[in-house]
Amino acid sequence: MSFGFSMSLKGKVRKCTPQLFYQALDSENTANVCAEIEDALEKVKRGEMSREDFEKYKSERKKELAVFTPHATFLFGERKNKMAIPSGLSMYDIDHIPDPKGYFQTMIAEHVGELNVVLAHVTPSTEGLRLFFVMPEGMNLAQAQKWMSEQLGDENYDEGVKDLARTSFAVPRSYLLYIDEEELFMEREIKMEDGVKDDVPHQSSTLQPSSASASPLPMEGTGVAFKGIPYSEIIREWWNRNGGVPAEGERNVKLHKLAVNLRAICDNKKEVLLSVMPRLGLSESELKGIVDSACKETPKGISKVMQGIVDMLTHEDAEGADNEEANSQQSTLSSQLRKSLPIGLKESLVGVPENMQMPVLCSVLPIAAAYADQVEVEYCDGNHQHLGIMSIILGEQASGKSVCKHVVDVWKRQFKEEDALARKREEEWKERKKSRKANEKAPDDPHMLIRMMPITVSCSTLLKRFKNANGHTLYSFGEELDTLRKTNSAGSWSSKYDIYRLSFDRGEWGQDYNSDQAESGVVNVAYNWTILGTYGAMRKCFKSDNIENGLSSRILVAEMPDNSFSKMPKFGKRSKEDEAKIQDAVTKLRSYTGLVDTPRLRKVIEDWVEEKRVEAAKDIDHVKDTYRKRAAVIGFRAGVIFHLLTGKEKESKNTTEFALMIADYCLQQQMKTFGETLLNEFTSARDECKRYGVNHSVFDQLPTTFTRDDLRALKSAFCTDLSLRVIISRWKRDGWVEKIDKLHWKKK
Repeated sequence: MSFGFSMSLKGKVRKCTPQLFYQALDSENTANVCAEIEDALEKVKRGEMSREDFEKYKSERKKELAVFTPHATFLFGERKNKMAIPSGLSMYDIDHIPDPKGYFQTMIAEHVGELNVVLAHVTPSTEGLRLFFVMPEGMNLAQAQKWMSEQLGDENYDEGVKDLARTSFAVPRSYLLYIDEEELFMEREIKMEDGVKDDVPHQSSTLQPSSASASPLPMEGTGVAFKGIPYSEIIREWWNRNGGVPAEGERNVKLHKLAVNLRAICDNKKEVLLSVMPRLGLSESELKGIVDSACKETPKGISKVMQGIVDMLTHEDAEGADNEEANSQQSTLSSQLRKSLPIGLKESLVGVPENMQMPVLCSVLPIAAAYADQVEVEYCDGNHQHLGIMSIILGEQASGKSVCKHVVDVWKRQFKEEDALARKREEEWKERKKSRKANEKAPDDPHMLIRMMPITVSCSTLLKRFKNANGHTLYSFGEELDTLRKTNSAGSWSSKYDIYRLSFDRGEWGQDYNSDQAESGVVNVAYNWTILGTYGAMRKCFKSDNIENGLSSRILVAEMPDNSFSKMPKFGKRSKEDEAKIQDAVTKLRSYTGLVDTPRLRKVIEDWVEEKRVEAAKDIDHVKDTYRKRAAVIGFRAGVIFHLLTGKEKESKNTTEFALMIADYCLQQQMKTFGETLLNEFTSARDECKRYGVNHSVFDQLPTTFTRDDLRALKSAFCTDLSLRVIISRWKRDGWVEKIDKLHWKKK
């Protein structure tokens, strides 16, 4: 039998497959928990945490990890010794060593074959080494442990690791040092010898899974699963609905009933049914008699009870997959990147729950880019760009979007202080202008640089601010997207979407009025903003025009996690030191001027956008093909901000990974938020082309059944065969025609 897996210490145990194994290793939760344990160990080394506190912290955090049961799987998924089905594997721990990787390379790596090692990894504490090995034949767990200790010369090994129900916590894939997948996942038939079974917990008279005379057949035998559901889970739920696991007096009757019901989902095959039936202490001949009896009855199809069990378990699997997908979309910030965030970005996430960290980062990027407005960068296409970024943070009412406001408020401080002085001088000028005498000359306009705009600013005032900006980027923060939509025509979304589109690349915009009361002029637009909003407001602001015209592809959309029926999230507080570091980050961004060269960043983004082009081309996905281009630009600009905050001359690997993460997240969110509407626009445009295009006019003139020569006669006598084939191929792709034979096509 193979070893077991469970999502948690208290969860049901199932057979561990390679898919489940790597899913646990690659999960965000595994990465996060182990990274935080590692961070805590660093605090111990720096004297910031006591060893006692660390051990307590480590013990609690490990309980959040998925677990493997290397010694056994368990009847009905219950992790109890009396339910254990031995796997033939043993786990061996080498604890409290300063360099587990070095120990493995020196002591074990060249001897994995003779030591029967099938898996080796660093433990979650990073202070230990764990081995899974195949037990030498004829040994029990205690003897196998002692054997391994003798091979390694390890006198202080953990003698307590001999419990069949013992667990091993999942670790990230990067902690793996060695794996032999074929041996690790091999199905083994374990026969316990008389001298061995004394060390294995005895079974009750009704459950004897480890005795030689009644060794159980696998619960996931020839028919591993039904519609993806392990038979062991189906059987466990059957017992739950039928009075529990039967005692010896009623065992045969209940097993017969189970066999009759299981038969329908085992393709009515006796050998499949026999392989999945639980023994419950019966000999092989006794169980075979029950199965033979059940198979003599006329098949009646799947019963209502069994159908209900299958439906329930299928729903649970689908629900789990949906939740996993949702979690992966909501939490894409890896533990490695979280640890490597530079000054400013790192402090922005202090006290922020993990599932809200991506929206917070996306809310900060526009204002960080606004501070770095004197920077110019060369993009992959050879053109120079500035750092224009606009973000919308989406979430239902009371979804916690205010967490973004709190951090942006800290980032705004330098803008706010400078603007306060500028606005004061501007107000004083207005007062002097208002109170001057009739024949007195008006005081000169001070042309104050004011960089923070309310999101509802009018187009005329915004133009004035641009004219006074002297090449600087303006910034707005809006708490409600719906407020913007409801403002009057002078400051409405519909009037300003051109400004927002142009601001992405500092395009030229202006207005010209024949009046001194309105602001006129032409400027280069440099305007970043962050707006919070609900899904309803988003739909109202982004109708077909604002999606098809390119505005949607210029926006970094981030989603707050779905907190329906969830407990209230807990937020931590930033210290004065954290806030001071954010101000240091702002000062650092403002200090950069001129061209900043980022060749590594250009290369990885160029590769990424090409990779997405190929994906889109294979899927004929016009939406992905549209959004991949500016998602790459947004990811690139985010990477530049990361790079500037590191203060390093060359881009680090963390810089490029951050850029790719933002590009991926941006593309995913744009397609999710706007994709359907954009696709409808493509469809409408194509239909329009079909209706009025040249080829369609030719199509209308063709007879119902036509040949290539008929088409040539309408197109041109000199039209090549290749051109004609391309035209007919497009019609076929679009569902206009179908081929009848080698020479003829028919219009649908």
